[in-house]
Amino acid sequence: MADGDEQVGAFWRELGLPGLIDVHTHFMPERVMAKVWAYFDSAGPLVGRTWPIAYRFEEDERLRVLRGFGVRAFTSMVYPHKPGMAQWLNGWAADFAARTPDCLRTATFFPEDGAEAYVRAEIEDGARIFKAHVQVGAYDPAGVRLDAVWGALAEAGVPVVIHCGSGPAPGKHTGPEPIGRLLARHPRLRLIVAHMGMPEYADFLDLAQRYPGVHLDTTMAFTDFSERTAPFPRAERGRLAQLGDRVLFGSDFPNIPYGYAHALDALTRLEMGEAWLRAVCYGNAARLFGV
Repeated sequence: MADGDEQVGAFWRELGLPGLIDVHTHFMPERVMAKVWAYFDSAGPLVGRTWPIAYRFEEDERLRVLRGFGVRAFTSMVYPHKPGMAQWLNGWAADFAARTPDCLRTATFFPEDGAEAYVRAEIEDGARIFKAHVQVGAYDPAGVRLDAVWGALAEAGVPVVIHCGSGPAPGKHTGPEPIGRLLARHPRLRLIVAHMGMPEYADFLDLAQRYPGVHLDTTMAFTDFSERTAPFPRAERGRLAQLGDRVLFGSDFPNIPYGYAHALDALTRLEMGEAWLRAVCYGNAARLFGV
């Protein structure tokens, strides 16, 4: 266990919440998770620095720890890095959700032939959230091959957590510009910008103000680890408060280099008030997903 784990329950109880909803957690096929952890261990170019995995446990133990924190609903963020991988990941995620009722069934996609068909099938079969990783997938999210996919997701109103900011390392298609082009074509999309759009925080706050379907998740933002290299601008705290109904708590569990409690403490240090914390840590996601 990590430092401060015993404090997590006190955090949400003192706010009068029934628990937490974490929209950004990773459960993956065992061999995929092992490769992800190996990449973090190597401090590869998308990581760039030492990144010790705080919750490197077997799947059953990870579930026990997360539930022990009082997390009432969470996700199994899976994402492909090449064609032909998404459908296999979706099959695994569907099975995981079937045997893990507190997991919001998660799916993913890649710009490839057949993507629209399998995304529509996932929606019809009950997928409640999708994951897109522009940095790892190295694709243009506004590219023509995904246009029908985004159309289907916008039509269904299913949220998509999208890693599109340029942190921890920029990619060819990261940053706000491709997302701006995407939203101009599909303004009804329910996008959840991962990591608050780190480090282009202000630009993604602009998009959230312009498009009512844009949300942001707090994953790793505001923590000591991220503030050292990508600090959230104090000048933007006013807009962070104003958009409090579209900010969602995310942790990146288990792949975080600090204890789970620190992510919650980092939110408290923003001094946004208890009503903001209640909305971010539970209420906003409960409304969005009907929890």
